[in-house]
Amino acid sequence: MYQVLSKNTITLEILPHLSVAKRGFTCKADITEVINGILYKLKTGIQWHMLPVKSLFSDVVLSYKTLFYHFRKWCKNGEWKYMWINLLKKYRSKLDMSSVDLDGSHTRAVKGGESVGYQGRKKSKTTNALYLTDRQGLPLAMSVPVSGEHNDLYRIKRSTDEIFGTLKEAGIPVDGLFLNADAGFDSEDFRNQCLSHGVFPNVCFNKRNGGYDRNELLIEELYRKRFIIERTNAWMDSFRSVLVRHDTTLTSWEAWNYIVFVVLLLRKC
Repeated sequence: MYQVLSKNTITLEILPHLSVAKRGFTCKADITEVINGILYKLKTGIQWHMLPVKSLFSDVVLSYKTLFYHFRKWCKNGEWKYMWINLLKKYRSKLDMSSVDLDGSHTRAVKGGESVGYQGRKKSKTTNALYLTDRQGLPLAMSVPVSGEHNDLYRIKRSTDEIFGTLKEAGIPVDGLFLNADAGFDSEDFRNQCLSHGVFPNVCFNKRNGGYDRNELLIEELYRKRFIIERTNAWMDSFRSVLVRHDTTLTSWEAWNYIVFVVLLLRKC
């Protein structure tokens, strides 16, 4: 049986953070195999109705509709993000917070849906979100995705509040953090939002905003380490369900991202 994470890891690290029973109802199959089926979908990007359920269950075989039901139930309840915050809190000592990297990412949305818009550079409909990683490239947090016609600075206060809020919920202090970001974030508003959280923005200067003779912080040696977040993007792209967005609901799309975060963290730890 194909596994993204071992059954033991699912039992110890994932299952405690998900609701598995309601008013006496219990799943007829092994619930860890339900989660493994969702992880299989995450990794392969296969459509729900094409899931090889006979290969994913060792005893009682559930239909793909039952797997989808569980996935959506946990999405609607916000349990995937809850799980992520709790695991981030548990393993925060494993993180390298000597500096963090921020980047925006547009994902093609082939079926449209919530928070989807046309992005001229990619010549397709996309969803845009900001991602924060530690010095090792491990994902830490993401902003609520917005439609693709918006740039990375759109509603930047809300985005930074969401990202730094996730770290604070996980018990990770943000005061004194150095944050690398590319020239797309070179704005006074973004810098002020970071500073309001006690974060020092190390942002590459945008030529359109003037030359390099400026008073803003830019430690070039530190900024050169930002390439690590590009490696993180490659890690995430290996999970086909987040490489291209097929989900029309925003809660599902966010959930897939948080599940990738969980898998990458647990593989590291």
